[in-house]
Amino acid sequence: MMKKTVGGVVLVLAALALIVCLFNSMYTVQENEYACTVRFSQIISTTDQAGLHFKVPFLDSVKYFPKATMLYDIPPSEVLTLDKQNMTVDCYILWRIRDPLLFYQTLGSTSVAEQRLDSQTYNAMKNLMNTLAQSDIINMEDGAKRNEIYDSITSTVNASTASYGIEVMDVKIKQFDLPESNLNAVYARMISERNQMTEKYAADGEYEASILRNNVDKEVNILVSNARAEAAKLVAEGEAEYMRILAEAYDSDDKRDFYEFTLALDALKQSLTGDEKTVILDETSALAQLLLGGD
Repeated sequence: MMKKTVGGVVLVLAALALIVCLFNSMYTVQENEYACTVRFSQIISTTDQAGLHFKVPFLDSVKYFPKATMLYDIPPSEVLTLDKQNMTVDCYILWRIRDPLLFYQTLGSTSVAEQRLDSQTYNAMKNLMNTLAQSDIINMEDGAKRNEIYDSITSTVNASTASYGIEVMDVKIKQFDLPESNLNAVYARMISERNQMTEKYAADGEYEASILRNNVDKEVNILVSNARAEAAKLVAEGEAEYMRILAEAYDSDDKRDFYEFTLALDALKQSLTGDEKTVILDETSALAQLLLGGD
């Protein structure tokens, strides 16, 4: 009986050991990853075929690396331009593992790879920016020129990291700006320059406006002067015509006396205003003589 019990335990333990070995000998690979079989710290095989795979239990381990393109956002750093101006560059990298075996042998992990990409990208960025002036970079509006910068940096970084089993797909600059310590001074200078431009435009506009006002005033004075001269001429001609008509109308003594009489009546009419209707005339007055019919 004891022998049967011991035999049963042994069978159970053997079955458990077999199951453990079986499970330890299998591993799965996803669509978006590499799987590297490691034995005694050495990679003996790599695969990117998704599905179930086998390895030697307990001796082999599996190291997984991403196969998809990864984005690494590099922390902002300062570079020096051709004209010795500090600029802050903020960029990112698109990269992938091209050779997992070489990647494992040289770097071993994505965190180490990002550190290496950081330094290589900074060196490439620094060397390129040393050939460009700050004003050229800030005023760069042509997209083709910016793409030339990106392509140059990408090519340089890709060449320097190829020995790590890495392929750099793209390097893009998110922001290229002045260091925080220089921003206020630059903004103040820009504001001063814009104020000077504004004052210049205002002065030029005022000068042009004064010229226009002077020309308009001159034209107005000429027109007014000509109009007054024409009016004076017309008045003189009218008065001459009036005098001629009077001379023709009163060309005899009777007509002149009648004219003087009507003038006297008009003068009398003008003096009789308000409630006072009494007029006192001296007998020697020409009006009194006309009214009384005296000579």
